[in-house]
Amino acid sequence: MAQVTIPTTATEGVDLSDAAPLSRSRTRERLLGLLLFLPSLVVFGVFVFYPMARTVWLGFFETDFFGGNRSWVGFRQYGDVLGSSEFRNSLKVTILFALYTVPTGLALGVGLAVLAHKQLRGIGFFRTTFSSTVATSVAVASLMWLVLLNPSIGLLTQILPFEILKNPGLLRSPTWALLAVGLTTVWQNLGFTFLVMTAGLQSIPEELYESARIDGAGGWRQFTNVTLPLLSPTLLFGFVVLTINAFQSFGQIDLLTQGGPLERTNVIVYSIYRNAFGQNVDQGAAAAQAVVLFVIVLVLTVVQFRVLERRVHYGS
Repeated sequence: MAQVTIPTTATEGVDLSDAAPLSRSRTRERLLGLLLFLPSLVVFGVFVFYPMARTVWLGFFETDFFGGNRSWVGFRQYGDVLGSSEFRNSLKVTILFALYTVPTGLALGVGLAVLAHKQLRGIGFFRTTFSSTVATSVAVASLMWLVLLNPSIGLLTQILPFEILKNPGLLRSPTWALLAVGLTTVWQNLGFTFLVMTAGLQSIPEELYESARIDGAGGWRQFTNVTLPLLSPTLLFGFVVLTINAFQSFGQIDLLTQGGPLERTNVIVYSIYRNAFGQNVDQGAAAAQAVVLFVIVLVLTVVQFRVLERRVHYGS
């Protein structure tokens, strides 16, 4: 009768002669990974983490003209920023600016991407045209719109019959200035949203459209029942990115309106710029505003993912 040996421990009967070389190999892999990660860590530390930490620290001080630490005030400066009428106005303007630009930009991006997705003759020209704003800098685009909306010589002023374009001009009107800046921002972001939505559309299998057509679905039902659900991850990505861009907009504001007229386009980032480098320099207050803006954008992004991601369809 054969004798059966039962191991009494987990390692009994297992050859451990290869364990030590395996452990050394994993250690070398981890060291190599850390070594490859080190340059990125240094770059992020110097250009991202240190400025962020310095900004948070600076927000606890009242500073002199050159930004040197003058006196510790703690969280009082953050409270003063949150309670100031200037910050509340900037926050309101920024939220309105985001409401003007984000839904409009997404809707136009989706619409143009759907049109350009069709296999028509000469569609490549329109695809290139729709995506061309990606290669246009904020400065160039802003100057172009500054000329187009000029009350005296602007092309839109000469073509369109609206009196507001001539007197006082969209960019000089307290009622229309923010909307005009929003229009230029939508145009500037259109190339990005078009390319992102086009990439999302190309990932949808054509078989799904063929099945929908066999079932008798028309163009609108295909769009609502096939395109939008499968495009929802791309829409979420575009929504989050455009919202962050809206809260960080600066270049077009500086070139088109400088925060005016009557502070109607003074978004938070431009208000930070004024406090940091304007006539009444207060870099401590500017740092506190920057930290508050970071927290607002962070919370907004988390809420967007928590709320909207439940409605996203990832296909699988």
